[in-house]
Amino acid sequence: MSQLYVDNIKGRTGGAVGAPSGIVVTGVGTFSGNVSVGGTLTYQDVQNVDSVGVITARSGIRIGAGQSIGSDGADVVYYGDGSNLNGVVSGIEVESSDTSVGTSLTAINFTGATVTANTEAGIATVAIAPAGLSTESTTLSGGIVTLDLSKDAHKVTATGITTITCTGGTEGNTHIVRITNSGIATVGFSTYFLFPSGASPVLPTADGSFSQVSFQVHREGSTGIGTQLFTTVAVNFS
Repeated sequence: MSQLYVDNIKGRTGGAVGAPSGIVVTGVGTFSGNVSVGGTLTYQDVQNVDSVGVITARSGIRIGAGQSIGSDGADVVYYGDGSNLNGVVSGIEVESSDTSVGTSLTAINFTGATVTANTEAGIATVAIAPAGLSTESTTLSGGIVTLDLSKDAHKVTATGITTITCTGGTEGNTHIVRITNSGIATVGFSTYFLFPSGASPVLPTADGSFSQVSFQVHREGSTGIGTQLFTTVAVNFS
């Protein structure tokens, strides 16, 4: 085998030197300028790559120690703990009654509800309508009836002197109260109920009379602030 010891190699015209059969470098090759490759460049242990075209990494790309990017034949796969990745959604957090149930759920079943999905600008939202009205029924022989405003519809069977009040409530929600007299009954309302012209209605007192009260929560009550209910009454359905 012949050996060639030179400091510089130049073409006859001073330009680049052609090697149509290729060049094999068994040691370390150092290039102080740019290297242009018209075909495929196969190499290992390169510290910096600046490419204006496509880079094909047959065995994946290793980033630092322990992390690498490769392919399973179809999808790009990231190997590592991913702790420094930004903008990656690892799950959707689901809350039930303001308490998180985690991000590992794979199915949500809205039993009895009407679910409408809308997608706009790449964001999907789900609107859930209640399955129906929630109701409560109370039978009282005189005294105070407290309506639970977490329910939508209420039925009161009254006997004697009965006062209707409430607890809870969400501003803007509407409610219906059906009142049935079982025997002689005098039904009144707490100061939470506000009526047109400020006058409380006079409900029928006879046994078997029916009345209906509709109201909307105008203001939710809190410490030092009373609940306000805008109320209308339809009396005597007997």
